[in-house]
Amino acid sequence: MAGGWARDDAVQEQIEASVEDAVALARSRMPSGQSRSHCEDCDEPIPEARRSAVPGVRLCITCQAGQDEKQAVFNGYNRRGSKDSQLR
Repeated sequence: MAGGWARDDAVQEQIEASVEDAVALARSRMPSGQSRSHCEDCDEPIPEARRSAVPGVRLCITCQAGQDEKQAVFNGYNRRGSKDSQLR
């Protein structure tokens, strides 16, 4: 089906680019290095099971949940796909 000035596979390329961006962002947020024994926010001990399961962990479960909640509030990806949002 013709899409005006866009190529036939332009929508799929946009979807793939959005997915690649989301994966790159998630990978950049993953901890790396040696895990801490105590949380860097509240200084509570981090359980050994968490330190071995998540290499490079720096926050306890409670503080990490708070960080995740803050990051989930903003979602910069356009999921509606309306023409108005694509023209901005």
